Amino acid sequence: MKLYHYPLSGHSHRAHLFLSLVGVPHELVDVDLKAGEHKRPDFLKLNTLGQVPVLDDGGVIVPDSLAIIVYVARKLGLESWLPTEPAAAAAVQRWFSVAAGQLRMGPAAARLITVFGAKYDIEQTLAAAHAILGLIDQELVGHDWIVLDRPTAADVALYSYIASAPEGNVDLTPYAQIGAWLRRVEALPGFVPFQKTAIGLAA
Repeated sequence: MKLYHYPLSGHSHRAHLFLSLVGVPHELVDVDLKAGEHKRPDFLKLNTLGQVPVLDDGGVIVPDSLAIIVYVARKLGLESWLPTEPAAAAAVQRWFSVAAGQLRMGPAAARLITVFGAKYDIEQTLAAAHAILGLIDQELVGHDWIVLDRPTAADVALYSYIASAPEGNVDLTPYAQIGAWLRRVEALPGFVPFQKTAIGLAA
């Protein structure tokens, strides 16, 4: 498998992290977003939206980090990571939606401001970040993982942008449950860190 990615993209890291955690051999292909490679015709053939990551599995092209997780998990029958039992499957999907919604508009957007110069409203993104982090912190009370009694794709979906939140001036200090959860994820066999940027509270 080839994973087209950008090292500072949380979406890219999410896909890379899942592939590594489940032990799938893969080749990383860097896409230079600063040079606009993601908007060139060759890349747009892989993803018409011009976004990373994109997985190429022997000619089967899968854009989008969450879609990549679903594809790999289903292809390999990884029900421990992506359950098929209805209630557990729905619980994982709920956190996929949070990752694509509130997490993207909160911690991810705050980081886009500092790392990439995005023109978002700083106060709104910080407020959104702390709102969703507070909810996640409460969800983790009494639980090691966000859904079941083991790590699942839901934890992978949430990890990258929460771990990098301080780069967007989002203070994780108040969230003790999240801090402990981050350390548990980082202790998993096959874990790969998200490339850090010395900016914001991470400077």
